[in-house]
Amino acid sequence: MGLTYQSTGSSVLGNILHIERSSSDQKIIALAGNPNVGKSTVFNSLTGMRQHTGNWPGKTVSIAQGSFSHKGADFILVDIPGTYSLMANSAEEDVACDFICFGDPDAVIVVADATCLERNLNLVLQTLEVTCNVVVCVNLIDEARRKKINIDLEKLSHRLGVPVAGTNARSGKGLDKLMDEVWAVTHEKAGCTPLRIQYHEAVETATSLLEPALNSVLKNRMNARWVALKLLEGEKNLIESINSYLGHDLLAQEKVSVSYQKAREILQDAGISSELFRDIIVSGIVRKAEEICRGVVTFEKPDYNKRDHKIDGILTSRIYGIPIMIALLGVIFWITITGANYPSSLLADGLFWVEDQLTALFVSIEAPAWLHGLLVTGMYRTLAWVVSVMLPPMAIFFPLFTLLEDLGYLPRVAFNLDNFFKKACAHGKQALTMCMGFGCNAAGVVGCRIIDSPRERLIAIITNNFVPCNGRFPTLIAIITMFFAGMLTGPSQTIISTLILTGVIVLGVVTTLLISRILSKTILKGLPSSFTLELPPYRKPQVGRIIVRSLLDRTLFVLGRAVVVAAPAGLIIWGMANIHVGGLSLLSHCAGFLDPFARLIGMDGYILMAFILGFPANEIVIPLIIMSYMATGSMMEFDSLSQLHQLLVANGWTWLTAMCVMLFSLMHWPCSTTCLTIRKETQSWKWTLVSFLVPTVTGILVCFIVANGARLLGLA
Repeated sequence: MGLTYQSTGSSVLGNILHIERSSSDQKIIALAGNPNVGKSTVFNSLTGMRQHTGNWPGKTVSIAQGSFSHKGADFILVDIPGTYSLMANSAEEDVACDFICFGDPDAVIVVADATCLERNLNLVLQTLEVTCNVVVCVNLIDEARRKKINIDLEKLSHRLGVPVAGTNARSGKGLDKLMDEVWAVTHEKAGCTPLRIQYHEAVETATSLLEPALNSVLKNRMNARWVALKLLEGEKNLIESINSYLGHDLLAQEKVSVSYQKAREILQDAGISSELFRDIIVSGIVRKAEEICRGVVTFEKPDYNKRDHKIDGILTSRIYGIPIMIALLGVIFWITITGANYPSSLLADGLFWVEDQLTALFVSIEAPAWLHGLLVTGMYRTLAWVVSVMLPPMAIFFPLFTLLEDLGYLPRVAFNLDNFFKKACAHGKQALTMCMGFGCNAAGVVGCRIIDSPRERLIAIITNNFVPCNGRFPTLIAIITMFFAGMLTGPSQTIISTLILTGVIVLGVVTTLLISRILSKTILKGLPSSFTLELPPYRKPQVGRIIVRSLLDRTLFVLGRAVVVAAPAGLIIWGMANIHVGGLSLLSHCAGFLDPFARLIGMDGYILMAFILGFPANEIVIPLIIMSYMATGSMMEFDSLSQLHQLLVANGWTWLTAMCVMLFSLMHWPCSTTCLTIRKETQSWKWTLVSFLVPTVTGILVCFIVANGARLLGLA
């Protein structure tokens, strides 16, 4: 059997999230919408920096909330997960439905994409069945105009019976109008008359029979018509949530029970089962959405999506899709490698100048040598290496990655790889979480929340480490440059290094698919689930917003977590290198103990020890190897790769050693930050241990096969 929600620490029902108001006058607004409609942009534009993100109680689905003011009134905006419906088919839909129905928001803003309004109206109509306090935000209105799509917002508002505002959240246009409507709904209590969908005659008769009985019990706490529809539909999870919210079993009320039985008899006489009832509801909503859009949405150009379709014909084709994706990945790596060298050098110079000043300070106050070593050459120097090596590549990689995201290309990556992940019995969205892992595996693990199935989410978490994070790039690049592209100079060396690095990344992706397949056939058995993947329109990226978002939300966040674990690691590393027993440091004793095993997998004891001590931050592996070979007692790095190459060769490195180190760097245990993130996301030390062991055992086996295969063939 596969995993259940209960076995992985999440709950189908979950707990209802209650937002605390700072005052009784503060209004709570739910922000709903389909994925890729600009909902998060609306949220960020309204709340600015006054926001924070947390987990829905009992779930790994994130909820963001922020505060803002309008016309002297205070609001809390809750950004619930993007969803296509409120019918609770996934964790996101479950959470969205829970908050709209049971979170007691004062109003709901439903964000819709102006370029595909008809499809987005499905969620609008479902929300109107729950509450009449709805404001529809038709976003991307400028994008619609560019495609010659005209929307009569006034007519749309009249047909829906609720306020409608057109916006372009990326530029802030229309947001004041939107908030005027929200303010009116929450403060003036203007009498809205939301559209009421007429379903099949038998459904309407049964619902009308049950509604009065529910009205007497609900006492205006919930929409009686919506509750009647859900009771007749028979969705157990939602009915349990309704009962939990009310504090009693609705069907245990005699009046409701009698009416319910009569309503069921009407449906049975009409030949309407629970499954058919749901189909009637869904088809009724779809037909009503089509009817509303007639005359509201007009197209000046019938082929308004022609350009996007042409581009998709190339980027998602079976012939060109994968090669273009690999080529783009190579370009990003080349820009990252080339661009990071200079700022990294400048940053290192600045940070180590600070180290010199700290050393001078310790000398002036006559501090003991051990204290200087512990705090300066131990803790501070480790931090300096982590920051100088990690920050520049991240500051380049994350904006480039965000640029592809803003352009709308990342969903195409998921589309291209979906078939491969399906064959591996994994989820297609794992392609997106894998891409996030290139920047930081901890971020990739958090990104696995977008996968609904607990089984497939665990597979994505366990295998995320097979794509190298930003911290492993320096080690890979240095080894590739010294041992495999060192005979070249100038631009050709960078190009060859980029090609080899891209090949290593492709190997990591192939390993991800292979291990995902093995996991799905062993400890995480199950069939791959289907999912809806919407390809958003290509959009002009906002470069300024991309830079700010990628630097603040991703680069500094990941760097901060790395620094927190690197500081104590520096103390431990210095201690092991400087505490001597029997004439040898603890580091040398440990390396000697590990050396026989390390030789079996193509390395030596000092290299393996450097990987172990690099558990807090992968960036410090190379400096640790240098420190071990030179027995300096503190981390250091050479001014040029040629000097480092000479040191490594002098200590027995060959092309095979370099190959095994590169493979082990690609496939070994996650760093401490990632492990802590896995523990937080899975709520299980067992799955954290599995996530640690799977890449480690894989790396050991691959290195063993490569090293001993080369020796048997006489290549080493």
